[in-house]
Amino acid sequence: MQNILAFLNYLQYEKRYSPHTLVAYKTDLFQFNDYVIEQYESSLFLVGSTTIRSWMMTVIELGCSKRSLNRKLTSLRQFYKYSLRNDLISADPMSRVVSMKVNKLIPSFLSKEEMNNLLEKIEFPNDYEAQRDKVILEMFYSTGIRLSELINLKISDVDYGCQQIKVFGKRSKERIIPLLASHLKNVENYVQTHRNEFGRQSDYLFLTKKGNVLYPKLVYRMVNTYLSEVTGVKQKSPHILRHAFATHMLNDGADLNAIKEILGHSSLTSTQIYTRSSAERLKEIYKQAHPRGN
Repeated sequence: MQNILAFLNYLQYEKRYSPHTLVAYKTDLFQFNDYVIEQYESSLFLVGSTTIRSWMMTVIELGCSKRSLNRKLTSLRQFYKYSLRNDLISADPMSRVVSMKVNKLIPSFLSKEEMNNLLEKIEFPNDYEAQRDKVILEMFYSTGIRLSELINLKISDVDYGCQQIKVFGKRSKERIIPLLASHLKNVENYVQTHRNEFGRQSDYLFLTKKGNVLYPKLVYRMVNTYLSEVTGVKQKSPHILRHAFATHMLNDGADLNAIKEILGHSSLTSTQIYTRSSAERLKEIYKQAHPRGN
């Protein structure tokens, strides 16, 4: 148990994993540790690949999806790599364990028309909360920012002169994202309202109506409410606006590597999923451009 806690401290303070990821790793490792003790009366450092595969089958029988199981296996892989580097084990039991094959999901996204309806046709009142909400919706769609990144934005992160914003992503990796002039003007107006409402008591860009830092559930509810007015897609979360940003940029000719940098992906593989959601757009271009297309 102490070794698991030491590993989690390593992830938190050296690798700078997010609180959400830390909770997932802790849950996965404690679950596997309990299984090893109850079923084999053994320890994490004495198991082999056979024990891990047995646990995988047990987890699937309990209703765990293949995608969720793969996430759990990632937790184990990181833990055993850490253990091997720190001489807690002599061989990695995960070296012969293969992740489950899953079908890649094509992300849902809003159409350009739906996004225009969201940002141009919905009436936003002139109070603090409504101004904040509109700027948040624009921020998601204009930058592809993650929810956790948006919540942690500071007023000082906005650079009006260079028309850009500084974002701290996963593991505190910093990246710079351009801002549209129209969006930047709305941000500037909102910040003035922010200062009038709360003075300089907080440097966080987005606050609740009571002046506290935003929390994820509030943003989810707000985004869901506004998206329900313009779209019938099932998923109405902040992440769907990130998908819309990437897909619309790609459809309009943006370079995939540029999108990767803006989104803060560590690997191009993560960004390439948006090429699949653009298949219908490619078919249209093909039919229009090919001599025999019509």
